[in-house]
This record gives sequence, structure tokens and C-alpha cells, in this order.
Amino acid sequence: MVVRFARDLRALYRSRYLDTCPVSKFNERKDHYFCMKVLITGSSGHLGEALVRTSEKLGYDVAGLDLAQSTFTSRHGSITNRELVRQSMEGVKTIFHTATLHKPHAVTHNYQQFIDTNISGTMILLEEAVRAKVETFIFTSTTSVFGNALVPPPGSPAAWITEDVRPAPKNIYGVTKEAAENLCRVVHKRHGLAVIVLRTSRFFPEEDDDRNKREVFEDSNLKANEYLFRRVDLQDVVQAHLDAAGRASSIGFGTYLISATTPFLPADMTGLRKDAPGVVQRLFEDYEAEYSRRSWKMFPQIDRVYVNEKARQELGWKPVFDFRHVLDLLKAGEDPRSSLARIVGSKGYHDEIFAEGPYPV
Repeated sequence: MVVRFARDLRALYRSRYLDTCPVSKFNERKDHYFCMKVLITGSSGHLGEALVRTSEKLGYDVAGLDLAQSTFTSRHGSITNRELVRQSMEGVKTIFHTATLHKPHAVTHNYQQFIDTNISGTMILLEEAVRAKVETFIFTSTTSVFGNALVPPPGSPAAWITEDVRPAPKNIYGVTKEAAENLCRVVHKRHGLAVIVLRTSRFFPEEDDDRNKREVFEDSNLKANEYLFRRVDLQDVVQAHLDAAGRASSIGFGTYLISATTPFLPADMTGLRKDAPGVVQRLFEDYEAEYSRRSWKMFPQIDRVYVNEKARQELGWKPVFDFRHVLDLLKAGEDPRSSLARIVGSKGYHDEIFAEGPYPV
């Protein structure tokens, strides 16, 4: 697995590295390119570890900052510690800010802790980035900021979710992430820091928090279905961050939705809300046989579809893992996850085990 991951990274490097290096200057040494220093917050977490692994393979000088200690974290502490953040900025040209309290933490953390980490911590990072003359700031946000906008009224077509949809967060996680996005926008406007906000859809490997879905669908079945409209592979998320860093200076500020490329069109939205299996069968004639072989089921309805067109066009992002790709891997008897996703594995969110699934939301 590790060998395959390294091989994948070398191929990625050959085809894309010169376009995605997050700084404008690099030195060629023994047929390898060494970018200047990058800071990755949340480096012990799921996306953070994946970014550290990939960045180091590509030759970046990586500093990892996280509360939790791990082999991927070189700076141990909180992003709310201004002095630590300031020290961690030394020589940094690009920041990948993935550290956050997530939706599952709502059962173990209060609102103030969410505000301290997701809003105040982001503000400290932005201010210190400006002071340190950092060139590029990539902020990992979430599709959770859309909140109530994701669920259309009964009888309405499925929601077609693009960056133009107005956020309507419905929990403290979404509220604080939207606030952090707005801070990014203000700092860019006032100080000129190049900032890209990436609203990522689901890429966690843990079981779904919805008990009803867990009772009806096998976990692998559920995740495969989600590639049609609301899931993205970890490898593609990492590549989106690298592509964003490579384009940030020319864009200035931008917000992008990062999810697997959906096969659906706006004309499919009514059908998805009434008969999702019928719409999927029309687009993928071979899916039903593979699903039957596995005793899998398609969702009877799909209520929203995430659209990544803007990210593909403006960032040059080329995600690999979509429903077609996953279905082909399943038919070939292969693991539908990327090698990077398999290596990083499950991180979890809590030390304790809850009776109601991965976290009782």
C-alpha cells in the first residue's frame, strides 16, 4: 500500500507539480523540486496528515501545528496561542489551515470553545500571516455552512448547490465556519493576503452519524451512493488544496465547493427527489447489476447535489474519484478508496465510545 502511494505521488508530481507548487520560486536539486516552507494546521487530523504526507513527498519544507501530538506534527499547541502561531510562521510562504472543531465535537465542546478555535484561532492565523508576509492562505471550510439551504421543501426538486447558494448554517459548526470565511474575506480585502476558501463535502471514513441510515445501508454502500452528490475522496481534497495554492496569487480571493463531480444536471433535480434509482439507472446502466451482486441499494431520494464546476474551471482541479470511477473499482473487486485514504485511515473524533454510533448528534 505504501509503495503504491509513493508511486501515485511520483506520477502526480510529474504531471502537476510545477503547476501546483504553492510558491513562485523553487530550486532544482537532483531532478527534484524543493518548495519553500508551508505551515499545515491540524496536522495530526485526517486532512492535515494527508497534506503533510503529500507535501513532504513533493519536497515541501513542512511545519505541522496541532494540539494532538503525532509524527506529522512538529509544533504542538493550539492555534489560539498567538505566540506559538507567530513562532510557527517563521519562513512560511503558504498556510493550509485545516485545524477546526468539527460537527461531532458539538457533543463534547461548548459554543465558546467552537468560537475560540474556529473563529478566534482563524483570526490569529490570518493576522500573524499578514505580519509574517505569508503569500498564500488556504482555508478548509465545509459544505455544512449551507445548512438549511441543503434541504428543499417537500415536493420540491433536489437542491442544486453551487457557490452562489446563500449559506444558512443550522449548528454551531456551520455558524463558526461561515464566520471564519468572512474573516478571510475581510483580511484579504484589507491587507491583500491571497486567500482561497475550500468548502469540502464529506470525506471522513467513519460511519454516518444518522442511525436510520446505518440501519438501512451497509457503510460501504452508503458512501458509494454519496459520490453521486455529496462525497469526495481524500486524495482529491488534497489535490484541491495544492491547486488552490498554485492559483491563489492570481485569484486573490475565492470560495470553491470541493466535492466529487456529479453526473447529474439541473434537469435531473425533479427526478432525484421522486425516484433517484431510476435517474441513476438511466445514467449508469451497469450499476444495478453490481449493486444486486453486493445486495446494495440506492437511496430512494436525493435531496441535494453539490456542483464543483467552478473549482474545476478556476483552480484547474481534476478530481479522479466520482461515482463512475468508484463503480468501476467495485466491479473490478478493488477498494474504492484512494491509496492515500487507505493509508491515513480513520482518525475518529473522540477518545470515548458512544452507544449511538460514532457520535450522538
